[in-house]
Amino acid sequence: MIEIKKMFLEGAELDFLLEIVGRSVIMFILILVILRLSGKKGVRQLTLFEVAIILSLGSAAGDPMFQEELPIIYALVVLFSVIVIYKFVTWLSSKSTLINKILEGEAMVVVRDGMFDLKHEHDGDFSKMEFFSELRNQSVEHLGQVRMAVLEIDGSMSILFYPDADVKYGLPLFPDNYKRMISNQEGVPVACMYCGQISPHIPIDQSCPRCHRENWAFAIDTKRV
Repeated sequence: MIEIKKMFLEGAELDFLLEIVGRSVIMFILILVILRLSGKKGVRQLTLFEVAIILSLGSAAGDPMFQEELPIIYALVVLFSVIVIYKFVTWLSSKSTLINKILEGEAMVVVRDGMFDLKHEHDGDFSKMEFFSELRNQSVEHLGQVRMAVLEIDGSMSILFYPDADVKYGLPLFPDNYKRMISNQEGVPVACMYCGQISPHIPIDQSCPRCHRENWAFAIDTKRV
């Protein structure tokens, strides 16, 4: 049998519980002050460097909340040291493109001229399904609507659209249309399901001349709503 009382109360010093509450309030206020000093107005999606800073702040702030032997002054020194490091590295990053690239990476072109860019197809972080999801979230029905899409260093997607008059046939992104064709239809353009290459008509078993994959879906050319 699991002993609930043993798990929750054994070894606990009841007099210390009130001190834990006080420590937690103090550390929470300190974290807010430190984050305000960092200069960020809010949090959207964090870069890897910012995640490292947040983890460092959390580790420094968490232990003194409940460890009696750790005075809060230790955490205060750590918190301010972390924010000084953050400010210094941010300044250094603004002066050096190389350091900025090492710390935060660089933006990556995902879609160019209505097709997936193949330059990063062998990158470990290249996930076409994630790009599908991100594009669908921005109401992109097919790649023919997109002139360029860039994956920013914070994970957000920036998109430049074709005007309605210039929208062309493209690879559909929603499940109802993103299906491998099982038979040809004369006069209906098809799209490579891997890279988005468009062909007016192609044998079902012929490979894509751009990425050499063999799966094709019927292309669509609907305008943006």
